[in-house]
Amino acid sequence: MLRNARHSKILEIIEEKEIETQEELCSELALSNYTVTQATVSRDIKDLHLFKVKGINKRFRYAAVTESETGISDKMRALFQTCVVNICPVGNLIVVKTLNGNGSNAGVVIDRLDYREVVGSIAGDDTVLLICETPEKAQTVIRRLEAIVKG
Repeated sequence: MLRNARHSKILEIIEEKEIETQEELCSELALSNYTVTQATVSRDIKDLHLFKVKGINKRFRYAAVTESETGISDKMRALFQTCVVNICPVGNLIVVKTLNGNGSNAGVVIDRLDYREVVGSIAGDDTVLLICETPEKAQTVIRRLEAIVKG
């Protein structure tokens, strides 16, 4: 029960304030009487599928997609459009190049899209590798991803 309450509080905090680091989130939780370690906050961020978007007052801030949203939210679409540099087919593989440090963000968006043609993905610092069943299915995924990038 404490975990669910903490998760709710984290979502509330990041909705109200621009939180850029795990340490800031720990401090905000402490102000709300949640004593947590950085490791706990790190797990919570992963469990909640939080990602970073451009902030107004800070360089980046944590953001979340609510479970009631279908597909990808406008926030995630904007994130994907901003960070993707190139999408390149290699047989049944797709290489998605991103701005430095944004491979995992693009990977989260792609995973949320839940394309049935994608059997697996790997995200690095500035690259996402998608593995599709066939080269034809890879072309289908590329067209869909390019449509998102173009808006």
